[in-house]
Amino acid sequence: MAGLGGLGSHVAFALARIGVGHLHLIDFDRVDIANLNRQQYLLHHVGMFKTDALKEELLDINPYLDIHTDCIRVTEENLLELFAQEDIVCEAFDTPEAKAMLANGILESFPNTFLVAASGMAGYGDSNRIQTRRITDHFYLCGDGSAEPGPGYGLMAPRVMLCAAHQANLIVQYICKAQKGE
Repeated sequence: MAGLGGLGSHVAFALARIGVGHLHLIDFDRVDIANLNRQQYLLHHVGMFKTDALKEELLDINPYLDIHTDCIRVTEENLLELFAQEDIVCEAFDTPEAKAMLANGILESFPNTFLVAASGMAGYGDSNRIQTRRITDHFYLCGDGSAEPGPGYGLMAPRVMLCAAHQANLIVQYICKAQKGE
């Protein structure tokens, strides 16, 4: 999980609830009170690093999880080291620049890694506009591809959660197919 905000925290919750055995949580940020409207954190987590707060919550859900955390900002310089051992990467960053950096780095350096990214889930509106699109054999993009936050049209829990559900569902689908040898 690259990014543990609205997308990443919800994807991690879904995966923990279904019993995915290993999660690698990566984020540099702390829980802020402004995050509580759309992220899986509680008031007592405010000020904690997201990696620590989310690990605590996930282990409450499923104490058998193997959780590795890296409290660090993902950069071009550390991307190879952070993701070298991962078969699946879930991109859940906030900015287009960070999203592009991660996607390009994974696609170039780890072409067989399954990458699930997100773009466009701001505001409110037609839930059916949140979709999953196959970009390549190993790269999928969830979201509506266009909605950006703006005044009166910010990141709201329902659409962020819909997009996160698409990401989690796709990851589970990939894991199940891999276990069957497909």
